Amino acid sequence: MTNSRNTIQRQLVLSAVRQLQNHPTADEVYQEVQKNCPTISRATVYRNLKLLAEEGEIRLRNISGSPERYDHICSNHYHLRCEQCGKVMDVEMPYMAFLDEKVRKRNEYLIKSHDLTFVGLCPECAKKKH
Repeated sequence: MTNSRNTIQRQLVLSAVRQLQNHPTADEVYQEVQKNCPTISRATVYRNLKLLAEEGEIRLRNISGSPERYDHICSNHYHLRCEQCGKVMDVEMPYMAFLDEKVRKRNEYLIKSHDLTFVGLCPECAKKKH
């Protein structure tokens, strides 16, 4: 992490994203940070989330059907999203980099990476439905 202003606040924000581990929204991070630092402003949390993402400490995730979320895992990986409750989870499977090359060859695009989100019902919501 680069040396910059608000190091304590930035550490609190980073710690909250890592502790939550559930792809929290900015507001969820704010609520978590407030537990340890009640005087911190929403703007400070949002600003530090943006800076941490720019620095590569966390990753901003735009998952379809869900508000912007932050991920403590910065490497490429896949996600599950419950269409009922909105919960987002990591998929435990290797990232398929060969797909990038396959798409590049077919479409002549310079592919950097790809995102894949599986949409369905989490076990809790599936139980409620039956």
